[in-house]
Amino acid sequence: MNQFRGTGVALVTPFNTDGSIDYPALEKLVNHVITGGVNYLVALGTTSEAPTMSATERKQVLAFIVEKCNKRVPVVCGIGGNNTAEVIAQLSEYDLTNVDGILSVVPYYNKPTQEGLYQHFKAIAQATTKPIILYNVPGRTVTNMLPATTLRLANEFKHIVAVKEASGNMGQCMDLVQGKPAHFAILSGDDDLVLPQIAIGMEGVISVAANCFTKDFTTLVNEALAGNYTQAQNLHYKLLEGIRLLFVEGNPAGVKCVLKQMGICGDTVRLPLVNVSADTNQKIQQYLSNF
Repeated sequence: MNQFRGTGVALVTPFNTDGSIDYPALEKLVNHVITGGVNYLVALGTTSEAPTMSATERKQVLAFIVEKCNKRVPVVCGIGGNNTAEVIAQLSEYDLTNVDGILSVVPYYNKPTQEGLYQHFKAIAQATTKPIILYNVPGRTVTNMLPATTLRLANEFKHIVAVKEASGNMGQCMDLVQGKPAHFAILSGDDDLVLPQIAIGMEGVISVAANCFTKDFTTLVNEALAGNYTQAQNLHYKLLEGIRLLFVEGNPAGVKCVLKQMGICGDTVRLPLVNVSADTNQKIQQYLSNF
C-alpha cells in the first residue's frame, strides 16, 4: 500500500505579528494535526507561504517540523520550482535524512512543453532516491501536466510514487486512475472534490482543510477509502461550506483565519498575501459557531 495514501496536510507556517516565524504555534499545529489523525505532514508546500521565506528560514522550518513530528507520521518536503538546476541543488542542500518524500510542483511562469515537464522531473528523479510526489496545479502554474506525461514518469521511475492532482478536472483524474502503474497513487489537491475523487479510485488527498477541520476531514477520507460513502457524504456536506470559505479569498489567509479563532496560531500572512476581509472573517466566525 502506498505510504502516502489517506490524508496528508499541507502545513501553514504561523507568523508573529512582526512577520517572524512563530515556532511555538507551529509545534502546536503539528501536534494538533497528528492528534486529529492525519497520515503524514507536508512541509514547505504552497500553504506554507514558502515563496516568501528565505532559504535559511525554509531549512529551519523543515528541521523544526521533522523534530517535533518525531517520526510519529511521515514527513514530506516541498522542493520544486521553475529552475531545474536550482531544484536539484536544493535536494543536496536540505537535510533530508528524516524526510520520507519530496513534493515537487510543475514548473511555473516559463510554460514548458510536455516534453519539458518530462525532462524536468526526469532530472529530479535522477538526482534523488527519495520517493517523489509530483504536483500538478495548473491554476497556479499555468501549465497543465497531462496524464500521458505523468504516467510516462510513473512508469519510468519507481520512486515517483504519486501525483497530487489539483487540476479539478475529473476526466483527467479518471485517465490517471485508469492508466497508473500499481506502485503509483493518484492524490487529490482539491479538498471539496476528495469524496467523488476517491469514489473514482483516487487514494487520498494533500489537504489544506486538514490544518483546521482535522478530525472530521480525516474521518471523511478514511470512511470514503473504506467504501462507507453514507458516512463520508454526511461529513462532506458538514464541511463543504467551511472548505469553500477557506479558499474564497485565497490560501492560506482563510485557513489562518480559522486557526486563529481555534486558538492554534495567529492569522498573520506575508506580503503579497493579505488577511481575509471583515466580511469573510464574519462568515467564518458564523460557520465555526454553528460547526
